[in-house]
Amino acid sequence: MFGFGQDIGIDLGTASVLVYLQGKGIVLREPSVVALDRDSGQIFAVGEEARRMLGRTPGNIIALRPLRDGVIADYDSTEKMLRYFIDKACGRQGFLRPRVMVCIPSGVTGVEERAVRQAALQAGAKQAFVIEEPLAAALGAGLDIAEPSGSMVVDIGGGTTDIAVLSLGGIVCSNSLRVAGDKMDEAIVRYIRREHNLMIGERSAEELKMKIGTVHRSVGEGESMDIRGRDLVTGLPKTVNITSLEIFTALQEPVQQIVGAVKEVLEQTPPELAADLVNKGIVMTGGGSLIRGIDVLLSEETGLPVYIADDPISCVALGTGKALTMLGVLKQSNPSEGRRPVLKR
Repeated sequence: MFGFGQDIGIDLGTASVLVYLQGKGIVLREPSVVALDRDSGQIFAVGEEARRMLGRTPGNIIALRPLRDGVIADYDSTEKMLRYFIDKACGRQGFLRPRVMVCIPSGVTGVEERAVRQAALQAGAKQAFVIEEPLAAALGAGLDIAEPSGSMVVDIGGGTTDIAVLSLGGIVCSNSLRVAGDKMDEAIVRYIRREHNLMIGERSAEELKMKIGTVHRSVGEGESMDIRGRDLVTGLPKTVNITSLEIFTALQEPVQQIVGAVKEVLEQTPPELAADLVNKGIVMTGGGSLIRGIDVLLSEETGLPVYIADDPISCVALGTGKALTMLGVLKQSNPSEGRRPVLKR
């Protein structure tokens, strides 16, 4: 058996990676970006240092995000990034290799699930388990999902939005939408290119979204911010003032897709559990839940109370850590294939 603190929970997100070390809590929170030497394939930088290089690297260095839409897009880079984060979180422990719990979106295929588990094993894990994001988010948000009562979680991350109704320690109905923070950034880039003939990067779009972004007219109206980019007409650098109303307009398409997915899950919910949700409402987690007005909008659209978790960004990572402490009461949904935990009743 391992010594204390050797179990690791990883929120392997499209935008950022959070690492939970048993006994210490969240010890690492870094962007999921890797900078590689184009010729040798060697790691040049990982995490925050690599993120600063996005769009700014010379020809021999490539900065990339190895995860797209919540799943592995570049296996080798993901493995190298995971190894770096595991080593950084718990240090070189000699022969002691940790058990690792990694979260996955609820809609992944068996191939995508195996890729995540295999990457964790190759990165140095003794055992690799996976847990669905809505289940981890609910555990991290402190919801009592073991009771025969309905709870609903909406987790808006960087690559995916996971929506689930949970009861008796399992997922009753769910939807995983590959529309989340990244698609919102892309929508802002398209809007500014179309309306202002200005090309901006995804980092600048994310900054706009975080500082003046709103998805409800009553929240954050009247704010503005200067953004710099390349003028598509002259080809020269240019500064444009963008208002919160423009960001509201730009975000309509991805946000309405998320609202539509939430309504679909509610339509699939058994009536007894739907009755529970009238009082308990919807709990929101993930970085996307911090966009101003999204709780107000969801509440208006569904007629249910909507609450944002205390630390929405950390919920999934905290949930993976809690799941590791419950391995004794977890059963495997498919023992022959491996390791997607479902809480026992």
